[in-house]
Amino acid sequence: MSVALSTDELLATLKKLSADHGLTGRDGANHGLAGEAEKIGAKWWFGGRKVTYRMSCRLSAPDRTVHFRDVVAERSWGIPPPTLTVETTTTSGWKRSGTRKDVSLGGQGGTLDYASFRDAVEKAVSAAGWTFHLEGGRMP
Repeated sequence: MSVALSTDELLATLKKLSADHGLTGRDGANHGLAGEAEKIGAKWWFGGRKVTYRMSCRLSAPDRTVHFRDVVAERSWGIPPPTLTVETTTTSGWKRSGTRKDVSLGGQGGTLDYASFRDAVEKAVSAAGWTFHLEGGRMP
């Protein structure tokens, strides 16, 4: 049986994982990590739209649990450009998975995988000998 990673080792692993997934991270208080990535963006003369993935996790050493939160937030200003959106989602409890692809005028847009980073964190946490706990319904 493998030995569980320490809090600092797991935090370093999660920081590297967030950088690999393109999230700009920042250290939170008390062994925490937060990050975000703008996955979809479209602008034109009259306004624009951005879709951002945000996450945070807090490591609890006494019970070796990682408390994870994530959200996809869409923000628009003015009159957003006309956009074609193709989205497939599956929701089970608080877990949402699937993809979203937006294409707007001039080829702007992007792709977002709702569960890619969360699944990678869950796998890394389990491999480290810790417990993954998704805190659904709460903002990061």
